[in-house]
Parts: sequence; C-alpha cells; structure tokens
Amino acid sequence: MSKDTSPLSVYVMHPFWNKVVEIVPKWVAPNVLTFSGFLLTVLDFLLLSYYDYDYLAASSRSQNETTTEPLNGHVEAIPQSLWYLLAAFLFLAYTLDGIDGKQARRTQTSGPLGELFDHGLDSYSVFFIPACLYSIFGRLDFSIAPIRMYYIMWNLLLNFYISHWEKYNTGVLFLPWGYDFSMWTSTFVFLWTGLKGTGFYKRYLFGSYTLANAFEWLIYGTGVFTNLPVAVYNIYLSYKLRTGKMRSTWEALRPLWSLLSMFAVSSLWVHHSQRLPDCDPRILFLLIGTLFSNVACRLIVSQMSNQRCEAVNWLLWPLTAAASVSLAFPHYELVAFYGLTALTVAAHIHYGTCVVRQMCDHFRISCFHIKQRAD
Repeated sequence: MSKDTSPLSVYVMHPFWNKVVEIVPKWVAPNVLTFSGFLLTVLDFLLLSYYDYDYLAASSRSQNETTTEPLNGHVEAIPQSLWYLLAAFLFLAYTLDGIDGKQARRTQTSGPLGELFDHGLDSYSVFFIPACLYSIFGRLDFSIAPIRMYYIMWNLLLNFYISHWEKYNTGVLFLPWGYDFSMWTSTFVFLWTGLKGTGFYKRYLFGSYTLANAFEWLIYGTGVFTNLPVAVYNIYLSYKLRTGKMRSTWEALRPLWSLLSMFAVSSLWVHHSQRLPDCDPRILFLLIGTLFSNVACRLIVSQMSNQRCEAVNWLLWPLTAAASVSLAFPHYELVAFYGLTALTVAAHIHYGTCVVRQMCDHFRISCFHIKQRAD
C-alpha cells in the first residue's frame, strides 16, 4: 500500500500520466516501461561519463578570478545540445516510472514482481541523477569538492531508504513530496544549462556563497532532515494506533544497521584515503550507489514478503576488506577500489536477476511479456 499526497503529483502528474498511458498498447508489459525508464537514466550517466568523466569539463580556465558574473574565460567542453537530450531522457524516464503501475492495472498484471521491479530500479536510479547534475557545476571553481558531493549522495540515498524503512514498520509507503519536485527541477536545470551553458553557474550569489552551495543546502534541507522526522512520526502513530507491524524496538531498527554500517566503513575509508574521493569520484559514486541499491532491494523484498530484514549485508565484508587493504597498503588502494566496485556491480546484478527469475517461476509469469489466456 502507498500514499501519494504531493500536490504536484496528484493535481498535475497523475492526470498527465492517465492520458499518456492510454497511448501505450495493452500488449506492452509494465516492466518493459519500468526498465526502459531506468535505462534512460543510465544512458544520461554514460553520456556524461564520456564527455565529463572526471567532472572537470565545467571548470573554467580562470580559476582565480572573483566576480559575481560568469567568467569570461569559461569554455563549454560539453556540447550544449547534449543537455537538451539529457533533459528529454530524464523526463521520459520520470513519465515511464509514473505510468508503469497504471499500465499494470490497465492490463490486470499488478503483482509483487512489478512492485519489486519498480522500487528496486528506483533505488539504483537515486545515485545516477545527482551524479549527472554534478557535471553542471564541476568539481573545481565555484563548486563543491567531491567529498562534499559524496555526503550529498549519501543524504539522497538515506532519504530513499527511510521511506522504505517506514513502510517496513507501518505497512504503508508514504511517497515523499520531494521526488516529483526533484525530477521537475532536474529536468529544468538540464534545459537551462542547454540554454545558458555551464558558465551560468560560475558566479557568487553573495559573499563566497555560490549556486553550487545553494544546490547543496537545498538537498540537505529537503532530504533526510525533513523526511526523517515525518517517517519517525508516522511509525510512532502506527504503534499508537496499532495499525503497523508492531515490532519490538530492536526489530523496528534492524534494517538501519545494514546501511549505517556501509556508510560508516565507506566514510572512514574515504576520509583516511590518500587518493579517494578525488582520484575517481565517478566510480566512487557508482560503488556507493550499487552498495545502497543492494541493501535497499533486500529491504524491499523483506517488507513485501513480511520477513525479517537482515541486519548485515554480506557486501559489508568485502567493503571492509578493501578499505583495510587500502589503508594498510596504499600502493594497492586503486586495485582494491576498482576490484571491489566490479565485484559489487556484478553481485548486485546477479542478485537482482536471480530474485526476478525466482519470482517469475513462482508466479508462472514472464518479466517482460504479458501472457495471454491461451498461454
């Protein structure tokens, strides 16, 4: 069960999506829409990885100049037409994510597989979008350092996780208002960047406060700091009214340990590392995004099946081992870092594939095909 009370979603997007879904043929499986939307966010990430792998493309030539206006020496290394394409892909992904459930109800194929597929892929998309937005500001002049972007990323990941931890205890997924506004804002920012270029963001708002700083604090202000109190209050109400799962305090908090332990180990590694996160922030974001998605998917499976959530994710052990090797033997840090990332991505894809195949076998359905009655 889910509740969506966002005015933007209720009064604007849902009426729009109701019209859009009518265009989709009934033979198109809802999971095809979900997966297509996810691939579009991945494509945004890959395109920017090609043009701006190190997050340096938006950096100006004149890093020492102090002015309230865009720097005259700024050169647009990323084609401005690309930003329009990124905006179109993002809004299309947002639309496909909004109509997949409607397509499922329209074709009478709603079920646990669709819910897992939708929320599971959403948990992976959480990192792709901010990783793309970081290219607008770059990592040098008038921007924020990779270590600060690292914590922004964790804020967004935790924000997503809190909503599903809330459902784990209340049985209801309260959809955050920030999701719809963030998708609209991200799309608009991409379009505006296509029009004005990344040089537009090379300015101070006041004092030494830049647009990148505003972006940073906007995310913190609309993320965990606002979502967590609401989630705790909803869980409290579920206990008070006895409408939730009524777990003990330890069991209610159990899903948090897995993610918090990942956050603690990775943060200790990054802070004591001689090379991270400056060496390769893009792969670092991929690593923590994949670790998070694996933890989140296991929580989603637990809440859907009404089973006890695991307190420790097994990927914590290779993460701890890689961090230990890196700190003890700095010369092998990059080997451990890239090796861990490859292992994590492969393990997560394997886990997701196995869960989907098992659910398809159990329910006797196809993931990307709607079975006809003759089948």
